[in-house]
Amino acid sequence: MPIFIYKAKSRSGRTMKGDLDAPSIEFAENILRRKGFTNVRLKPKPKDLLEGTFLEGSVDSRAMVVFSRQFATMINAGVPILQALQIMCEQTENPKLRRKLYTVRTDIEGGSSLYEALKKHPDVFDALYTNMVNAGEAGGILDQVLTRLAEYIEKAAKLKAKIKGAMIYPAVIVTVAVAVIAVILIFVIPTFEQMFRDFGSGLPAPTQFVIDLSNFVTSNALYLVVGFIAFLVGFRYFYKWEKGQILVDRWVLFLPVFGPLLRKAAVAKFSRTLSTMVSSGVPILNALDIVSKTSGNKTVERGVIEARKSIAEGQTLAEPLDETGVFPPMVIHMIAIGEATGALDSMLSKIADFYDDEVDVAVDALTAMLEPLMIVFLGVVVGGLVISMYLPIFSIADTVA
Repeated sequence: MPIFIYKAKSRSGRTMKGDLDAPSIEFAENILRRKGFTNVRLKPKPKDLLEGTFLEGSVDSRAMVVFSRQFATMINAGVPILQALQIMCEQTENPKLRRKLYTVRTDIEGGSSLYEALKKHPDVFDALYTNMVNAGEAGGILDQVLTRLAEYIEKAAKLKAKIKGAMIYPAVIVTVAVAVIAVILIFVIPTFEQMFRDFGSGLPAPTQFVIDLSNFVTSNALYLVVGFIAFLVGFRYFYKWEKGQILVDRWVLFLPVFGPLLRKAAVAKFSRTLSTMVSSGVPILNALDIVSKTSGNKTVERGVIEARKSIAEGQTLAEPLDETGVFPPMVIHMIAIGEATGALDSMLSKIADFYDDEVDVAVDALTAMLEPLMIVFLGVVVGGLVISMYLPIFSIADTVA
């Protein structure tokens, strides 16, 4: 729907400026006149060249947290939804979110509910968000639900950042190590090789091995790069295949170092998401359906789907989750107690808080362990290459002496 920039005078004589979306300029003028504005001047808002393209950017978690909190505050203060959305449209900094909110407000003016209007934009408002809004509208607790959503998005973003940080650190170190080793093998070792060839004497075994390795890397550099890229592309397609994704997702949970961290993160995310939805009034079957799709791990997803089937048949949530092998016994017992006492949401919230702290501890421990390991690795590899190149020089020096 077109957006018009207006300038008009209010009943009190103040000059008012702003944006207004309407089907036509006449329709926009009628809206402003009904509000008591006079001396109305309107012109179409220039279309943003980035609008609707990937250059427009995305809506990050911080923008969603700010929007949800401010929207909740205005709803709690009794501000009508349309007016609250208009205020949010005017002050939201994220261009994509601002454009979506204009469309949402227009849909609500046309008779849609907030849930129906938000549901049309799944790239910004996912199934979890829209279903919780729907439950909040139905139960008359929209402000509380929006506050819970803000808290959930904030905690989920922090958990994701912790996991990313734990993964990025070793990846950067390994990348730097590979780059340094490649530079030494391709550019430095050949210089030494020419010098050793001029000496005409036999080379120590470590030196000969490094020279042979350098020759292999130099001669096959293109094949090695193409092979590495082919491996990454192949792995990507393998992971897109459902059975491949199941195998990889199950394998990473049982890795010696990163497995426990990823498992704790999966339990924390599952517990936090399900707790937030159940406490907001989303039916358990709908909540489990959404949780399975947002789990991020096929092993967890399959366990949640089985749990949903179990509950639909009148059974418990705990048993099928136990069969996944992902959830520790303590979590299973706490979920079972929560089901039995009717306090599943609060029990899940306690589990999520506990495992958020566990992820913090695991990330700190992992970082503390990886730092000396990476230093030793770099020292041994780079130092070994340097020493192997100097061995012939030492031999020559001993001979001369």
